[in-house]
Amino acid sequence: EMCIRDRIMTTRTDFAKYLTRFLSEYLPHQRNVSKNTIASYRDSFVQFINYMKGINGIPVERLLLKHLTRDNVINYLQWLHNTKKNTSATCNYRLAAIRSFCSYLQYIVIDNMVEWQSILSIKAKKTEISPPNYLSMEGIKLLLAQPDTTSWKGRRHLALLSLMYDTGARVQEIADLTVDCVRIDTTPYTIRLTGKGRKTRIVPLAEAQVDILRSYMEENNLNDPNMIKKPLFFNGRHEKLTREGITYILKIYADMANKQQPEIIPKKISCHSIRHSKAMHLLQAGVNLVYIRDILGHVSIQTTDIYARADSKAKREALENAYTRLTPNTITEKEWERNKNLLEWLKGLGH
Repeated sequence: EMCIRDRIMTTRTDFAKYLTRFLSEYLPHQRNVSKNTIASYRDSFVQFINYMKGINGIPVERLLLKHLTRDNVINYLQWLHNTKKNTSATCNYRLAAIRSFCSYLQYIVIDNMVEWQSILSIKAKKTEISPPNYLSMEGIKLLLAQPDTTSWKGRRHLALLSLMYDTGARVQEIADLTVDCVRIDTTPYTIRLTGKGRKTRIVPLAEAQVDILRSYMEENNLNDPNMIKKPLFFNGRHEKLTREGITYILKIYADMANKQQPEIIPKKISCHSIRHSKAMHLLQAGVNLVYIRDILGHVSIQTTDIYARADSKAKREALENAYTRLTPNTITEKEWERNKNLLEWLKGLGH
């Protein structure tokens, strides 16, 4: 992929010229798009270039704007779905990158306006919203019990994972944290997270979390005024941890916890599972969805609403608490006992 990116930058075709400007000038400077989004869009075009070469026999050196057609884009999306086995959500993200490029081209390459508008009219695939994958309170407790706190690495990992859970932060938000994001010298204890679209939010920290974080910062001399712009979590070379690095750390301890109690720690959990877990636990504790939205950094309450829909335990308890008997009690206990099948079925309703 690096080879393809280099070739885009050095190729003289109109496609390469406008794509380079789109990624290096338009998105960062005119749209103020984050580095992560630009990297994701760039990867979408790497996939498109691979498709055009592998399926249509057009290498990047001969790929022109005239090849960016509605039919080619639709066939590319089908190839992603059917051959590369990408999910509908991933295909939609690849399409979003191409549509953004075509929106840009509408004002630059006006001669192809009809084609750009034709591509912009391609509908995204319908995606099924799967319930969030989350751990129980016991699962989180077991996970956080795994790091060996007699070692420097173990203490760093406990501080990292417990902060990720306590704040419900996205993995990139944790990776991007610098020392000056932390406010734990006086109450209320808070941390500043920078999320999607470079939006920042202030998230409160629990006292138990602050104790772990404070010890970690003192041990690593992060309270020094010269350290305020340094990454909060770093590797042995004092470079900030990457998303992949944090995911790898989680996997180590998730595997250890799974071996101990597979019934509460699934074989596969992601950093996003920890975020989902925090959201579900807040909901189950009766925290208002609006507050959960603000803590997670969701733009819309509808995004947060997925947790309310997924929490069948909370729904069941709410229904039980709200239940008022309206029907007369005409059936005696003995009559229930005589119909064993019905009784078992009714008992099953609660699970």
